[in-house]
Amino acid sequence: MSDAAFTLLVQGVLDYGIFMLDPQGYIISWNAGAERIKGYRAEDIVGRHFSVFYPFEDQSSGKPQWELETAVAEGRLEDEGWRVRKDGSRFWANVVITALWDEKGVLQGFGKVTRDMSERRAAQHALTERRRLFDHLVQAQETERRRIAWDVHDDSIQAMVAVGMRLELLADRVPEPHAAELQRLDTSVREAIGRLRSLTFRLHPPGIDRHGLVEGLASHLEDVVGSSWGMPYAFEHRLDREPPPETAITIFRIVQETLLNVHKHAGASRVDISVESVDRGVLTRVKDDGTGAPRSEDGTREHFGVIEMRERAETAGGWWSMRSRPGAGTTVEFWVPDPHPLPDSTPVDGSP
Repeated sequence: MSDAAFTLLVQGVLDYGIFMLDPQGYIISWNAGAERIKGYRAEDIVGRHFSVFYPFEDQSSGKPQWELETAVAEGRLEDEGWRVRKDGSRFWANVVITALWDEKGVLQGFGKVTRDMSERRAAQHALTERRRLFDHLVQAQETERRRIAWDVHDDSIQAMVAVGMRLELLADRVPEPHAAELQRLDTSVREAIGRLRSLTFRLHPPGIDRHGLVEGLASHLEDVVGSSWGMPYAFEHRLDREPPPETAITIFRIVQETLLNVHKHAGASRVDISVESVDRGVLTRVKDDGTGAPRSEDGTREHFGVIEMRERAETAGGWWSMRSRPGAGTTVEFWVPDPHPLPDSTPVDGSP
């Protein structure tokens, strides 16, 4: 590419402000992108010091000169921060300053590339706010679930236990056939107590808020899937770290609902669960060997449980999917982001 063609290319770029500074920081070239981003025409800005783009507080602290000195010492400098347009308005910019040397090692000036990142920053702030609201929602839901579970346990269950004990005493004192009827009532009360205890467990499983996702899921699988349902299962986990509480609760609730659907509708003899760190988030799979995904009364798969699972994942900023074939089982797969992932992906020890 000839020098003229290269100059034409640089001058025509609109998404980036590309210009040169002399060794003291005075502007010596200007392209169309710089004019669009900063609002100055070439004749208005060439010859002026580049510090004019910095807010007053940065000018006062000597930041422009420090950036040039850093670029000279290290070859280049990259920075994000507030910059000022010609009309005085501020925008969030990504800036790269590169020191330019001739073949003799003499500093000839600096190349400066500026990109307006205001929209990206606004999107990041919106995402942060959405995450904050989501965390509050999860916390509020879990607090309410915990309160209901305690109320059911301390009130309804205790009252029914007292009724059951009374029925048992009465059954020993009354003649047949009344005794048999009281025994049947006692049995019904005990079954209702069992269902209520199961409800309180589903509302607030012990361990998830104290011990984290992996231990919470392992305990739920052992107590419910293995012991109560008698269903064989496998659980694999490869996490960089335990996700924060709100993320862990979201994953746990979706898995809990999925397993309940498997138990009620799938006719499965086995279920396999896995959680792993993928793409700065947690990918979870629940696969059964049952008859296929259940359909609602209108023939669709979008029954309430499915809708709730999808909404939980999407509200957390992730996705949810379900694949099924008649006679070949169903796989529920979902991913939710981890708001504070580790910089690398080293799995925790102890994955089975």
